[in-house]
Amino acid sequence: MPIKIKDSLPAQSILEGENIFVMTDFRAMHQDIRPLNVLILNLMPTKIVTETQLLRKLSNSPLQVNVEFLQTASYTSQHTDTSHLETFYKTFDEIKGMKFDGMIITGAPLAYVKYEEVAYWEELCTIMDWAETHVHCTYYLCWGAFAGLHYHYGINHFYYEDKLSGIYKHKMNKPKSPLFRGFDDEFYAPQSREIGIREEDINAIDDLEIMAYSDEAGVTIVKSKDSRKFFVLCHAEYDADTLSNEYFRDLNKGLNPKVPKNYFPDDDPSKAPIVNWRSTGQLLYTNWLNYYVYQSTPYDVESIGGKN
Repeated sequence: MPIKIKDSLPAQSILEGENIFVMTDFRAMHQDIRPLNVLILNLMPTKIVTETQLLRKLSNSPLQVNVEFLQTASYTSQHTDTSHLETFYKTFDEIKGMKFDGMIITGAPLAYVKYEEVAYWEELCTIMDWAETHVHCTYYLCWGAFAGLHYHYGINHFYYEDKLSGIYKHKMNKPKSPLFRGFDDEFYAPQSREIGIREEDINAIDDLEIMAYSDEAGVTIVKSKDSRKFFVLCHAEYDADTLSNEYFRDLNKGLNPKVPKNYFPDDDPSKAPIVNWRSTGQLLYTNWLNYYVYQSTPYDVESIGGKN
């Protein structure tokens, strides 16, 4: 995919080093096609890492995608250089008059904070409402998925006794769904969260359907029946070392974390993990972008959502 990003975004050199086609603003302006417009609301403190992970997964199709990054105005990240945010991110006031084919709302390390006490909760609710009429399909990721399920459907999470961390085997409720095109009968994906949702709470909502689950990790992928909202609790976009970095970070903080399950060979943190979820991650994001964004979004951007 020729994925269009702003010149000099740190992810650019990383992706180009992986032979991923990254298109600059100048080149994109000279292509006479209708690109997809995708907005990423990045709530993670490690913004550059998350940018790179998501762009990598959105970059494997013949489609041109224009990517805009969104930050909250009601809370400024303390872990990202201000110049990076000013250069590459916009606030809601700057984009609220625009329409987008797709949107990704990322996770955030907020499992132990009540939704209504999150510093930017009111702004996030405004953005989620806005997406109903300005975004064709929204992909809610990890904490973003929990927040979306809570806000749109009143579904509350529960806490695990121990943090769910590791690589888990998953099954599909609807293996013939376009979302899973190219998947094996079972797939592996990273999980890193303290909270979960109950199957019965999802089944009680007529508008929702469970797409994938794990015997160990529980409900993992949920979508609305009109396919305009996806709630994904796993991290198929994770790098090989993401869980390792989280584990050693917590270990160095004296938090005594458990070794991520099914991740290090022989459960030995001194050994490099072997990635068995990379193809799953690529297929998941590519299928979402292709079948639920590109193939169903209106050609006329202004008709997205049906109304302003």
